[in-house]
Amino acid sequence: MTILPDKRKSPRLQVLDTGMLNHFAGLQKEIVSSPDLDAVYQGKVVEHMVGQELLAYKFNVLNELNFWVRDKKDAEAKVDFVIGYEGRMIPIEVKSGTTGRLRSLHAFMDMVKHDTAVRLYGGVLKVDRVKTLQGKEYRLLNMPYYLAGKIEEYLRWMENTTAPAK
Repeated sequence: MTILPDKRKSPRLQVLDTGMLNHFAGLQKEIVSSPDLDAVYQGKVVEHMVGQELLAYKFNVLNELNFWVRDKKDAEAKVDFVIGYEGRMIPIEVKSGTTGRLRSLHAFMDMVKHDTAVRLYGGVLKVDRVKTLQGKEYRLLNMPYYLAGKIEEYLRWMENTTAPAK
């Protein structure tokens, strides 16, 4: 498995200030007038905010954001972010709204030995037991976007309050 820094053929723009990003992209009016940030620029603003929080959490703006990509013919998969936690690579998916398919996350989880993944979304804090198409069970920590900087704390909480998946 390869974990890559965020330097794909068309890398994500990750400036240090989301307000500056919105200004550069000409999205100020849309941001201010939108009741739902998920709807602005197809959820990319929220994904940028999560990336900014992950960088800020590590206290070093020179840290790189990492993600995972599987390039197979007719079967590309991408996990938005991957962080190191307790010797494991934890995948983080950023989803618009409270629903969404997790095919790429399932593909990642089928390749690792642990049973822990994170989804940041527009919903409530909860832990789900999820099964991949290949039948692997894992725990999915669902967190509201605004808790992105507290992922490690909530991973510890989840591990102390839920049993591992089979």
